[in-house]
Amino acid sequence: MAARPITDKDRDQVRALHAEGKSRNDIARQLQRSPSTVSKLAADLGLTFDRAPEVAAATNVRKADLAARRAAMAETLQDVAEREIAKMTQPHLYWEWGGKDHKYDERMQPEPTPADRRTMMATASAALDRSLKLVPPKDDGAAESRSVVGDLIAGLIGDYTARHGAPPPDPAELEGDADDAAEAGPVPETD
Repeated sequence: MAARPITDKDRDQVRALHAEGKSRNDIARQLQRSPSTVSKLAADLGLTFDRAPEVAAATNVRKADLAARRAAMAETLQDVAEREIAKMTQPHLYWEWGGKDHKYDERMQPEPTPADRRTMMATASAALDRSLKLVPPKDDGAAESRSVVGDLIAGLIGDYTARHGAPPPDPAELEGDADDAAEAGPVPETD
């Protein structure tokens, strides 16, 4: 079967559909021509189906949207970390449901147990870590980041001091104590 000849009507339709923003394949389907014929007609008319600028713009918009979503998620994770740290020194409700009569019992503690505080700290630490991975601090904000971490450490030291009546021991002192204990040998048992 011989190919259908290209007419002026075909050229006019390709020009009009191209102006509407139709793709090469859409035009080919509508005119019942092959995509290669539509490409040849478009080339003869000085038209192109190169959509690189539109694709680049759409890609940039998607990247910006994703960056905004990552920033929002990092902020949410930061909020989680702050809430968990705040709970470490607040009264805590403990409850249980059980026994042979399936009774509910609850009690308020002045603060969470050490095990629960460790869990809260682990949750806060994981949330902070993920937050920083989603939106790493910029070099120009390094001082501000250090001040946030410094404030967090100062708060933890203050909390320790309030609980124990003295600041926490220096880690180097703890290592020295452990070395001294190791040199002294085993502790004698008392009856």
